[in-house]
Amino acid sequence: MKFYFLINPISGGGQGKIIHQFLPEIMESMGFAADDWKAEFTQYERMRDQILEALASTETLIAVGGDGTVSSVLSTMIESGFATRVKIGLIPLGTGNDLARVLNLYKPFVDRGLLFLVRRLLRAKPAPFDIWKVNGKYALANYFSGGIDARIAHDFNQDRANGAISSSSVIANKLHYVRRFFADRNYRLGACMLSYVDKYGKTHSGVLTGHRTVIVGNIPSFASGANPFYKSDMADGFLEVVDVPSMPLFLLAIAIGNIPLVGFLFKKHFLKSVKVHSLSLTVPQNEFLQLDGEDMSGKLGETVSIEFAAQVQMLRLGD
Repeated sequence: MKFYFLINPISGGGQGKIIHQFLPEIMESMGFAADDWKAEFTQYERMRDQILEALASTETLIAVGGDGTVSSVLSTMIESGFATRVKIGLIPLGTGNDLARVLNLYKPFVDRGLLFLVRRLLRAKPAPFDIWKVNGKYALANYFSGGIDARIAHDFNQDRANGAISSSSVIANKLHYVRRFFADRNYRLGACMLSYVDKYGKTHSGVLTGHRTVIVGNIPSFASGANPFYKSDMADGFLEVVDVPSMPLFLLAIAIGNIPLVGFLFKKHFLKSVKVHSLSLTVPQNEFLQLDGEDMSGKLGETVSIEFAAQVQMLRLGD
């Protein structure tokens, strides 16, 4: 089978259901026979089995959903051995869509629509993409962090679970993120120990006290399109680590990180990244943590270790 679509039915305010409805017409218009492809909705309790079935039966798996959907696919790829055999594509329906942004999939989808993106995506060439293991179990595709941004993600997810968010639209989600920022603006990362092996193979360790956040990035996009990383590359075998000591630096990283020259100079001289082969972060017991935009507070323990897992082939559009 050439293509297998795994569709999260609740991402993007239920847009996955609309995509599922129109896929037969789109695929037929592109000349694909019925046995060339398959589409199904993901089910939370069966998702791992669904991913394994898809990986075993297709050349290309298309994840339709947010960053969390792709993270689940990649986590299963790591443990199953399919990482080098199956290409991965993405139709972005999440709130942040950081991975889709760096793969040049997000803007075409927003500007030109589903039909345009699917036609381009199914003809796109794959590119190498690093994935990492967190505590030997979870896949890191985008970024990991602990601190104020993880606190905001945690509270946002709690509000959504409790029904405090009145709409499931992407715009409503982003507005609620802004409200959570102002509510959580005084939060600081608890005292923690950061150890890493840099790009030269040297080991470094130090205690961070009173910082706002520590961000570990694999891609040049963070928190819905910001880029606090200096010379980030998603296929170089390195992660970028940024520890942010103050709120002004955190806000500037979000606001100007993508501005040509200004953002480059800011990140080079004021918000410095460190390229690492691997790292370990020891945090207080109740610290807030997030992985690829998903709340991981209480799930990773007090010591988080991150190491290289594999390099996969991701479909991306040209610049």
